[in-house]
Amino acid sequence: MIALIQRVAEARVDVGDRTIGAIGHGLLVLVCAEPADTDAIADKLVAKILKLRIFGDADGKMNRSVVDVGGGLLIVSQFTLAADLAGGNRPSFTGAAPPEQGRRLYERVLATARAQHAPVANGRFGAEMRVALVNDGPVTIPMTMRG
Repeated sequence: MIALIQRVAEARVDVGDRTIGAIGHGLLVLVCAEPADTDAIADKLVAKILKLRIFGDADGKMNRSVVDVGGGLLIVSQFTLAADLAGGNRPSFTGAAPPEQGRRLYERVLATARAQHAPVANGRFGAEMRVALVNDGPVTIPMTMRG
């Protein structure tokens, strides 16, 4: 799985004119499933995200996790993270999991995250979404999780 993690002061996702998910201080996590991904990989991704120490401690060092600071998670599916630009200027997305598998693994990530942390907000798989965020730092971490 591929994830792009952004430490945020706030973030929200809108579908049409309605906000469907929002958090204050925490992490915006864009997630893309790949064809070889499994439930175990999705679970491992969530575990890593929850332990990722990218929030400042009393000395300003990145030593605290989203769990430590009581931050929220906004998890949004984004197949374009699998973009391949090797063939030219128009990206290919053949590296992304097929829609059925992608939806199942996205839902697995959400369920696993909710079982271990709160609050967890989400986007809508396959929808045209608008994501708004205030990046805190800025801190943006790319992550690839394989078996």
